[in-house]
Amino acid sequence: TLPLGARHIRAEVWSLEKAASPAIYFIHQPEFYQRAGLYQEKGADYPDNAERFIFFSKCVVFLARNLAEPIDVVHAHDWQTGLVPLLIRHQQRWEGWRNAPSTCFTIHNIIYQGIFPGAKYSLTNLPPDYFRPDGVEFYGNLNCMKAGLCYAQALTTVSPRYAQEITTRELGGGLDGVLRSRRDPPVGIVNGVDYSEWKTNHNPHLRFTYGPGRMEGKTAEKLALQRELGLPVNAEVPLFGNVGRLAEQKGIDILLGALEEMLAAPMQFISLGRGQPHYEGALMDLARRYPDKVAARIGYEEELSHRIEAGSDFFLMPSRYEPCGLNQLYSLRYGTIPIVRATGGLDDTVVDIAEAPERADGIKFNEYSARALAKAIRKALVLYQEPALMRHFIQNAMAVEFLWQDTAAQYIKVYQRIPRSERE
Repeated sequence: TLPLGARHIRAEVWSLEKAASPAIYFIHQPEFYQRAGLYQEKGADYPDNAERFIFFSKCVVFLARNLAEPIDVVHAHDWQTGLVPLLIRHQQRWEGWRNAPSTCFTIHNIIYQGIFPGAKYSLTNLPPDYFRPDGVEFYGNLNCMKAGLCYAQALTTVSPRYAQEITTRELGGGLDGVLRSRRDPPVGIVNGVDYSEWKTNHNPHLRFTYGPGRMEGKTAEKLALQRELGLPVNAEVPLFGNVGRLAEQKGIDILLGALEEMLAAPMQFISLGRGQPHYEGALMDLARRYPDKVAARIGYEEELSHRIEAGSDFFLMPSRYEPCGLNQLYSLRYGTIPIVRATGGLDDTVVDIAEAPERADGIKFNEYSARALAKAIRKALVLYQEPALMRHFIQNAMAVEFLWQDTAAQYIKVYQRIPRSERE
């Protein structure tokens, strides 16, 4: 039972323990967490999100302090647990928590900050000292992301390029000054891929098996995908795919503009996603006007996302900004050439032929415009007509690995670099 402003909230701790695996603890509080969505429903945030995630953060800190085995590091992620480093620091300094754990905070997307009215600060049950411009206060509001940035001992984010971008006014979401004021900048660590799930051999979501030396299965997957989505079945026509949220961040506005320009060329396009209604409507309208070239599915289907990744020749990710991105990593493993805007993790993980011809595995463009994306699509159409060069790209793509054990090793180095004097 923990205080939440003037209330006291009771929760249960559930655990899952397996041999040779870390224990996983769950906070069971049905009033807060048995919802249809995680953060919102029908496009609207839950009105009690401040209560829900401040309480969750308090539960995390309570567990870290009271589990039988001492905790070395508490690693919090994004605004939902942004208050955790502050709560630990306060208890360490003022409530007698000796040998408190180190704190690390990862920024997955700095635009989503968990901003609530200043009155919600009372839910933290902390003294007013922290509600100030160099603390959690943000233009009179409580900013949970800012709490993580100000009070965590180490900061990471999900790609080296994004670590630099969020210190700029353009992409810092108003918190770039906070990041620049820290003595240690965020460390960019690219996400890993679960290759036991994203694989081209014996994948239950795919109809065929293929690999770098035997690509017939990929062609068969393409033909089956065209048939499934009602497009003309033709292995010779280059197929472009897109899976993801239909939001401005993902570049859907310039994607629609580029397709209007490029669909006169011999090509097909498949989209799977859900998002802003006007983008959903625009994609469905495009499919109605070009029934032999465009197929659009609104929603998300796990199996179909794998089949689009595997059956497409090219994968379009024209993001306005992209902290890390995962679909380009899946595309590489599936031998599908990513076409990406050179931003964030997309720039870090895809190699354009202009950068390193021997390692080229994708196509990049820089300017955020439909014209620049259309030019990149034209490059893809030219590449498709060069079978030897296309094979070179595919071989490179399928050889790249983004392993979770490599990512984990980088996180451990971050933990170890926190000076011992700061932990005690």
